[in-house]
Amino acid sequence: MEKYKESLRWKLDKYDGILWDLDEDRVLPHGDHLEMSGKYVSQYVAYHVDENKKVQVEQTLVWPFLRMIPNDTHGSMKTVHQGIVVNPKIRMEGRIVDFTGEQITFDGILRIWENNGNGIQICRSFYPSPDEKSAFLKLSINNNGMVPIVFSISDCVEKGTQRGVHGIYVHECACSREGQLSLEPGCSMDIFFSYSARKLMEDPLLYDGRISEAKRCNFLMESRDSLELITPDPILNQAFAFAKIRSTESIFETKAGLLHSPGGLHYYAAVWTNDQAEYANPFFAYTGRKEPIESAIHCYRLYQPFMGPGYEAIPSSIVAEGNDIWEGKGDRGDAAMYAYGASRFLLTLGDEEIARELFPAIKWCLTYCEKKKTEEGVIFSDSDELEGRFPSGNTNLATSCLTYEALRTGAILAQELGETKLAEDYLNRREELCEAIEQYFGARIRGFDTYRYCETSDALRSWICIPLTMGLTNRKEGTIDALFSKRLWNRDGLATMEGDHTFWDRSTLYALRGTFSAGETELGIEYLTAYSKRRTLGEHVPYPVEAYPEGNQRHLSAESALYCRIYIEGLLGLSPAGFKRLTCRPALPKTWDCVILKRIQSGQNLFDLEIRQDTRHETYEILVCQEEQKSYFCRRGESVTIVLG
Repeated sequence: MEKYKESLRWKLDKYDGILWDLDEDRVLPHGDHLEMSGKYVSQYVAYHVDENKKVQVEQTLVWPFLRMIPNDTHGSMKTVHQGIVVNPKIRMEGRIVDFTGEQITFDGILRIWENNGNGIQICRSFYPSPDEKSAFLKLSINNNGMVPIVFSISDCVEKGTQRGVHGIYVHECACSREGQLSLEPGCSMDIFFSYSARKLMEDPLLYDGRISEAKRCNFLMESRDSLELITPDPILNQAFAFAKIRSTESIFETKAGLLHSPGGLHYYAAVWTNDQAEYANPFFAYTGRKEPIESAIHCYRLYQPFMGPGYEAIPSSIVAEGNDIWEGKGDRGDAAMYAYGASRFLLTLGDEEIARELFPAIKWCLTYCEKKKTEEGVIFSDSDELEGRFPSGNTNLATSCLTYEALRTGAILAQELGETKLAEDYLNRREELCEAIEQYFGARIRGFDTYRYCETSDALRSWICIPLTMGLTNRKEGTIDALFSKRLWNRDGLATMEGDHTFWDRSTLYALRGTFSAGETELGIEYLTAYSKRRTLGEHVPYPVEAYPEGNQRHLSAESALYCRIYIEGLLGLSPAGFKRLTCRPALPKTWDCVILKRIQSGQNLFDLEIRQDTRHETYEILVCQEEQKSYFCRRGESVTIVLG
């Protein structure tokens, strides 16, 4: 790791966020971008600081409820805002006031602080409304000088139209104050710029930026309060807190109800079997928050009409508010993704009524996987979650490993719902698949005893990490050595394939979780810390990203859910064992005395989990705090079953 040490551009802010001090930065120019979302709009803000510390912003707003032609995966209306619409000008005595950047902060709201060197300070705050069809720029003007000032704001009113599925759409920018304004010494003033959109025949609405800001702050507070992580490392705590924001804000109101979607300027009002069903939804169950859980249930329901008696492959994605599908890359192992994610979600949620509704879909998916079993005993799929970007053959490691784990959690779910024989059948099939994975995929590659990813390639691949997350540890030493070797690991995490500079954070996040699950805690914490520093305080902040070079490292939301699962399922080793039971297999670094995760929801129970480590005796005390406190004990490397309620 020594070669990847780097200076960090940002630092932790005392107000639950991060801060970039432009006065201290000597490495300019620099720019970055991030995304924030509400139910009706996603706000993508790109900001650039030049060598003279002048800050310019460009904003793209995505409106998922306004469908375009063609009404496909990418068919959400977009509006781009440049110039004075997002960089308003202040005039005094007929001249534009020149401002220089001081600092940029982010805590769920992006704030850009500037001053004119003569007592006037401004702050631009960018945020979306959580529940209205509007996003905002709040311009705060502070008179820190000794005399009153008289000024005006450049004309930022803007209006335009676009044509889409439902006719003409109107988008506009409005300003809350106009004309000549005055400000006494020591006083401040807020001016709100609202960016809204609607259908032509709908009445225009006036949105109150102050109320929307308060709603955004309430959302951020709710995010902080649920699943609060407390470790000895404040950077990890902040990275976890940020990931909760991004993963749970990207939920949009659609004709099919609330749907979680990746974002990234292209992926809205749609769900995928990997991003939502596999990555995000199992995390949402632990939050206990109404809207993320509701979005997960809607996601799983949308796939049920495609689970027919002929066992055709389910779509990879359901798009356009549930009105269309995308299956352009064939069978990616989508049934395995669905079964894996849905069974974990339902067990953690602990709602028997919802479980009985959705369990037939899981059974269908596991039957589908059984029908796709090859002569070698592994699961056929003609693509994978990377959709042909890299070789995946007709049998890939990810699909078989997801099926393997889905059979375990599916068996627990079957047992909870009284289907004992089915549970036994799943466990028998799981044992057979375990042996088949070892025999078919197990290989020695580049000197590492690990796995080949598919039958058509013997190159080292990042997704050799997936057996570790599913409890397959026969080859953990060689696999971990390969993952963190110079052939795969680089400054940004795992290369998708050795010899290629492409990376996708999702495999890095799986690998870090798997490293903890395999008991290699000290190595895991070293690489998790380095990754978290880079993503939270480095050159591109503040969230995990999708990929590079594709997509310009978009902050897709499900990757943030995968980041949180490193701690919940890796570091703490939590896994559902029934509607009201969890297994816990802690994997704390030896330098940590304690880690706390507050306000966890599982099995319809809300509780705090505190894990205390006795390094001398290599034991853990696990405290489960509900109305009454329960204590469990285990040795390092062992697990206990927590009974809730």
